[in-house]
Amino acid sequence: MTDRQHEKESQAGQSRRQGAVYQGAFEAVIALLITVCLGYWLDGVFDTAPALLLLGTAIGFASFTIRLIRLGRWMRGENSGDAAETDEGE
Repeated sequence: MTDRQHEKESQAGQSRRQGAVYQGAFEAVIALLITVCLGYWLDGVFDTAPALLLLGTAIGFASFTIRLIRLGRWMRGENSGDAAETDEGE
């Protein structure tokens, strides 16, 4: 393999990792926003303020944390199963 081919493969791998990082961060933030908004809306429907908002925040934060932990493991190459899930779009 030539240096040029090796450099090209290295850049492709780096681009793939950067894309996975942006996708993972975006998914984590969206999950948090959706659960918080859903909790807020359900509080209005059932007049339970702020119980469901707090529950939605807790669920969203847990989802956010789990997604970032999985992403970190994938970036370090510790868990090849998560890499396959990320490539398939989870």
